[in-house]
Formats: sequence, structure tokens, C-alpha cells
Amino acid sequence: MQPLSERMLTDIDEKNMAKESPILVRIFKQESELEIWKEDKTGRFALLKTYPICRWSGDLGPKIKQGDRQAPEGFYTITPGLMNPNSNYYLAINTGFPNAYDRANGRTGAFLMIHGDCSSAGCYAMTDEQVAEIYALARESFFGGQKSFQIQAYPFKMTPLNMAKHRNSPNMAFWKMLKEGYDHFEVTRHEPKVDVCEKRYVFDAESSSKFSAADRCPAYKVPDDLVAAVRDKQRRDDTQTAELINRGTPAAPVKMGVDGGMNPTFLAAVKSHGGPGATIRTAIGTIPPHVNPPAETPSSDSIFGTMSLASAESKPAPAPRSSVQVASAGSSGGFFSSLFGSKSEDQGATAAAEPAKTKSAAAPAKPAHTTTAAKKPAPTPAEAKTANAAAVKPSPQQKQEASAESQSNATTTTSLLNGAAPTMPSNGFEGRFGAWR
Repeated sequence: MQPLSERMLTDIDEKNMAKESPILVRIFKQESELEIWKEDKTGRFALLKTYPICRWSGDLGPKIKQGDRQAPEGFYTITPGLMNPNSNYYLAINTGFPNAYDRANGRTGAFLMIHGDCSSAGCYAMTDEQVAEIYALARESFFGGQKSFQIQAYPFKMTPLNMAKHRNSPNMAFWKMLKEGYDHFEVTRHEPKVDVCEKRYVFDAESSSKFSAADRCPAYKVPDDLVAAVRDKQRRDDTQTAELINRGTPAAPVKMGVDGGMNPTFLAAVKSHGGPGATIRTAIGTIPPHVNPPAETPSSDSIFGTMSLASAESKPAPAPRSSVQVASAGSSGGFFSSLFGSKSEDQGATAAAEPAKTKSAAAPAKPAHTTTAAKKPAPTPAEAKTANAAAVKPSPQQKQEASAESQSNATTTTSLLNGAAPTMPSNGFEGRFGAWR
């Protein structure tokens, strides 16, 4: 596998980061963007690079069931065992869907990835060039001692404007819950600790008792200064959202009526070539001929054209500590020397099933805010449901492509671990990182 480019190494150095420092990923469907954040030498995360997403499928909203073509939304933990260097889509990072929240809420599906090839059925598809760099950044963080990194997948940037526009969505209760985690990161610039209880996410909570996804939340503590900082941000955001609604900000349709999205950069490239059907080379990656751009509707441009505003109130602030120890890559070279070999070196691996082509001020947190779990009902059906996007009629070629969430055949199923990443050979990713899981 390719090393990080000299340009990327220069960017890392100029941003006061180490090549091996921890990473965090944020995904925004509506904007079709994937952000890589990296811990700098102050111990906080800073934005390293934003990648335009080539293709994602479904509509805004969480994944509910297998086959709905929805790309997942939520908080996912990526271990080395979820990295697949032998993907049919060049390289792949399994999101690990369904997580504890998803399972507690009865959501189904599997093999939902970040991968190459620009084609998606429930995945976040990048160009091969992009996923190679993302994969290399993850590899270097694992080399540095990061045991796992977090993916935060959102419907859109959680700004007052976007919350105002989507106020009528049946997913709003779910999105407000995601926004709490978003705000924790925006305020602290530290990866939020995520737990699940009462079928809902809980952030940066400390408890002497165990969290159980479907059971009542135990009593837990969140640092008082963190609680205050997040509450202040939320109040400002809520005030701005109400003002935008009062000024007549139009509400977005509950259903967009299109199947997923493609970053405008890629969409413009496809249009300039008269549509798909040929290999299109751009400065940010190669669009393959089989790419299937989403249909456009007049409402999508008018509603979403100005919806990529970032929160003006978000400012990184000191936080008490880093949650990850960073080691020198050199000290672990012997252990990792053959981990990320070239694809050709891994071709002898057992064939694995693969889906088809398809972050104000936070404070130094010490005093703690004690929260006794309230009896909170499970999410309403409106929160748990999202309408499926109208599917674009597939071409004959696409009909031959397997769904990214389709079940593997009986023979392959026995080679899968926990319904997530395909089993790797003893000298592969999983074998070498097994003790970390």
C-alpha cells in the first residue's frame, strides 16, 4: 500500500501534528464531505483535510433495515480488524454497523463501508485515490498506538441554519441526539466518549456501573464545565434556529426524492463529460465509467445551496487530556513491518465477502456533574423511521452488481467476524491486531 505523499506529510507538519498521531473522521451526507481530523501537539484535534465524497446512497436519515439503501448515521468505532486491504473496491473501512445503538433499536444491515470505486449501496464511496490516502492516515495512527478511531456520521453539518431547514423531518429527535455528540466535539476538540443506554447515545459520561444499550441508564457524571460549555452552545444554536424560522427560512422536504448524493466537484466533472460512461480523471481522483450520479431536482439546489455554513460559535478550547497514547512509529516497526503490504502481497488471502460496487470554550473538566438516569421512553416511531429515497432505475450493468449490504452466501458467511469485516489470514490485518479488539 502506498505511503503518505510528501504533500500530505508537509501538511501534517505545518499543522503541528505528528504523522502517527490519532485521527477522527466526520462525515456529512448533505454536503457530501468526509473530514479527517488529527490530534496536534497541543493534544486537541484539528482539521487536517476535507475530502469530497464521490457517492452515497439513500436519503438523509439513519439506516433502519437491510436493503433500504441508507448510509448509516451515528457514532462508530473503527478497530484495525475493520480495515480491509483486499477489498473488491480497492480499499475499504467497515463502519461496524450496526453498533450498540443500532442493535438496541432493532436496526439491521451489514458491510456498510467507506471504500473506493465511487459506487454505493448504503456506503460512503470515494475515489480510489482518496480512499488510499484515508487508509494510509488510519494506518499511521494505528502504527502510533491508536487502538481505534471514531467515525461520526451526520446527515448534515449541525448548524442552526440546517436545523431550521430540516425542522419538519421525522428524524429531528434522532438528529438532536447526534448534535449533542457533535457539540461535545466542537466544544472540546476531543473525541467524545460514547455510551448507549435506554436506546440512546450518552456522551462523556463516567459511571461506576456498566452501560447497557437497551436498559435504564445508570447514574453517571459529566464534568460540570463541559456540561456548561455544551449547554451554552446549544442555547446559542437554538436561539439562532428560532430566529431563522421566524424570518421565514423555508423547510426542506421530508423526502428529497433522489437516491443519495455526490459532491458538486464530482457532479460537475461528470456533467462536463456529457454524463457517465467514460473514465473521468480529476485533480482529486478518478471517476470510473460505471458511476451513477444522483438525479437532480429543482428543490435540491434551492434548498441546499447555502446549507454548508459552519457554526460561528464553535471554538476549540483546552481539554484536560488526550485519550490516546502516541508512540513512535519506529518503536513498533518490527511488529507492524509487514502489516500494510502491497495488495499483491495479500492476494493469497482467503477470498472474502465484500459489498458490491456500490467538530466557545470548554473547560479543563474536573468537577463533575452528576446525572441520575431519567426514565426516558424509547424513541418514537417517527424518530426511528426514515423514508426510503426513490431509487434510480439501475442499468443492466448495475443490476449485476451486488448490494453493499447483501448477505454473503453460505460458504462465505463462516469466514466473517461479528458480521463486520471479512476474516483475514493469519498474517493479515486481523491476525496482527487481534489482541487490540
